[in-house]
Amino acid sequence: MKSIYDMSYAQMEDWCLSKGWKKFRTQQIFAWLYKERVTDFDAMSNLSKETREELKKDFYFNPLTLVRKQESKDGTTKFLFKTEDGALLESVMMVFDYGNSICVSSQVGCNMGCAFCASGLTKKQRDLTSAEMTAQVMHVQKELDKKGERLSHIVVMGTGEPFDNYDRVMNFIKTVNHDRGLAIGSRHITISTSGIVDKIRKFAEGHYQYNLAISLHAPDDTLRSKLMPVNRAFGLDQLMSAVEYYTSLNNRRLTFEYILLKGVNDSPEQARELARLLRPYCCYVNLIPYNAVDEHGFKTTTREEAMKFYDILKKEGIAVTIRKEHGSDIDAACGQLRIKEMKREKAAKQNQELSRKQQQEADSGLVENVYDEIAEKDEDALA
Repeated sequence: MKSIYDMSYAQMEDWCLSKGWKKFRTQQIFAWLYKERVTDFDAMSNLSKETREELKKDFYFNPLTLVRKQESKDGTTKFLFKTEDGALLESVMMVFDYGNSICVSSQVGCNMGCAFCASGLTKKQRDLTSAEMTAQVMHVQKELDKKGERLSHIVVMGTGEPFDNYDRVMNFIKTVNHDRGLAIGSRHITISTSGIVDKIRKFAEGHYQYNLAISLHAPDDTLRSKLMPVNRAFGLDQLMSAVEYYTSLNNRRLTFEYILLKGVNDSPEQARELARLLRPYCCYVNLIPYNAVDEHGFKTTTREEAMKFYDILKKEGIAVTIRKEHGSDIDAACGQLRIKEMKREKAAKQNQELSRKQQQEADSGLVENVYDEIAEKDEDALA
């Protein structure tokens, strides 16, 4: 049995046909799931009881449970979910002038090991299923339903490397993009990769209209390899070759994400070096203010330094933006809330274990006292 959110429209249609039903049954089911957003098969009132029972045999609904929610003054909301096997994952909903966007996690933990990222503090436990990604989106959409609003954009940029979970990520996107799903437009969906070259090429060959973003964060191999271990497997020459392949097949502009780290990658010379690297490509740079992570020790570039970096790129002919900061008053960086909860759970378990040991010791002391009392009575009886 699997979550019904795991099924793309085509997969659901095949399942319906395997039951001997007409194709329109898929339309009805998807309407209930993604338009009416029900979470109970019995609420699908235009389906026969027999149809609903067949659905119950093969599927269930939400594979996630909400653990905690944090809300920022700027409208950013962070959601911490628990999976059926007890793993924790995060999603973030951000409010922009152009609409509401959700940042989706694609894995439990991350193996990329980027030096500045909270997500990499815990190794990958497993890939998320398509259902677990869809469920993140559905939960946030239901929150917005209360205000009469809808999600307009999706970025697969949370914990995990999306292209390390390629097939499930693409299956998830098919569902939220489908006009009978959540109908979120292709150009409102962005997938971010740290630079998995073979998957960038595979993505290029799919001729998708989804946006591609590449986490760059350094203009040279030496620094990038220090910040991002993936660069040791796929250096900048390989990465830029894959970028050229992508743009040649798709004629689409892509995004390079660049987190500004004070005194590390934010100098004027590094800005000029970045411009030289990217000038041949149809792209733009998204400069990102760093959300500090206690465990890493990196500092946020000042606004003045960020603007100098920005101005140099502009003068060098590179399209560039500085991302607006979101959720600075909550655990805004990817993985921070999850790690806090993991520490909280670990401390709770340690306290429980300590209490158990203390109770055992107390019980042992009571037993010894009883034995002492019995021994004393025996001695009195013998006397």
